Amino acid sequence: MIQTQLKVIKADGSIEEYLHTKVMGTINNALGEIDHANIDIAEQFAEVVTFFLYNQYNRRTVTSGDIFSMIKVVLAATGYEDAAVALSEHHFKRRLKRSRIEVVSIDVQDLTNAELLTGSGESADRTRWDKSRIVEDLITGYGVCRQTARTIAAMVEEKIFNVGMTLVPSSLIKQLVLGDTATILRAQRQLQAV
Repeated sequence: MIQTQLKVIKADGSIEEYLHTKVMGTINNALGEIDHANIDIAEQFAEVVTFFLYNQYNRRTVTSGDIFSMIKVVLAATGYEDAAVALSEHHFKRRLKRSRIEVVSIDVQDLTNAELLTGSGESADRTRWDKSRIVEDLITGYGVCRQTARTIAAMVEEKIFNVGMTLVPSSLIKQLVLGDTATILRAQRQLQAV
């Protein structure tokens, strides 16, 4: 019997193919949070999640939240409760960071007054941070495949998090997207040449 590729409904409503390796990476990262990173254990636990999704869940789609919950259950049920807690904390911290970031429609090259970024000066258009906007822009505007676009958006988001800014100029995001897109496309070309 040929199994249909499982689709994952992401939190932003987009749909992508289920990736076993992504589950494996999430589990290994959770184990790493408690200093027990082990790719072999992560592979075995990911096999359990994947098996359950394909053979017991009996649907063609699953939400990313359901997968997240299954990963935590597998970790807790196998003696890695601390890793399940660390995964939840990591997820919560990322959601909190996202909720605190706003994108300000200004060009940093034209920025003559820092008050535009503090919000105490002239009113600039502000929107909530949403990495899915980067994904959709790359897909519709530049024909980048969804998986590559999500990778680029995740790289940009990580840089924004690491800088620690809560008001981010839209022109900075454009520059980060441009740089990370060039990096990913160059890496893809090198892999194809091998």
